[in-house]
Amino acid sequence: MAERQSTRKDAIRNREAVLAAADALFTRRESPEDVTMADVATVAGVGKGTLFRAFGDRAGLLRALYEARLEPIRQAVEAGPPPLGPATPPHDRVPALLDAVLCFKLDNRRLALALEEGGSSSPYRAEHYERWHSLLRAVLEQIPGLDDSDFTAHALLAATRADLIEHLAGEERMPRERMRAQLANYVTRVLASGPLQGLTAEE
Repeated sequence: MAERQSTRKDAIRNREAVLAAADALFTRRESPEDVTMADVATVAGVGKGTLFRAFGDRAGLLRALYEARLEPIRQAVEAGPPPLGPATPPHDRVPALLDAVLCFKLDNRRLALALEEGGSSSPYRAEHYERWHSLLRAVLEQIPGLDDSDFTAHALLAATRADLIEHLAGEERMPRERMRAQLANYVTRVLASGPLQGLTAEE
């Protein structure tokens, strides 16, 4: 029993060391592609076998690091106060949720880009994307007169894709606050538009 507990503690300690090493490497390196599993294992002081057993592959490590950084926002969304928490009116909560996604990706540009570009399947199948989409769709459904909350949630999240944020922040050098303001304006227009006259969801 004591040996099992010791093994579990070692696994937790190794996992924390790997996440800390990956976090440091992704922060320092110019490109996400410059960070290899061997680099992470060396900095964390663990063997590559330990790394692969814990996370499966590079994509699994990226997802774990992403989720670890996202945890404070997840807690705020699930049980926090307004504007992110569940008690917030939907017209206020939708812009706040998208602003949180945008700011998180701005603060984690390299990691977000590596995760969205490096997956073996569609980014729309990623757990974090499906979670944000489900949340937005549920909040949008609370807004009277707004048709097709499923598509609207997809369309709004498209404005926070990591490759778009990288283009705007990198190539176009758009200031952070301007990007936030433009996203807020866009979300406000979408929420205020209502259903298109003469069109139905089937059309």
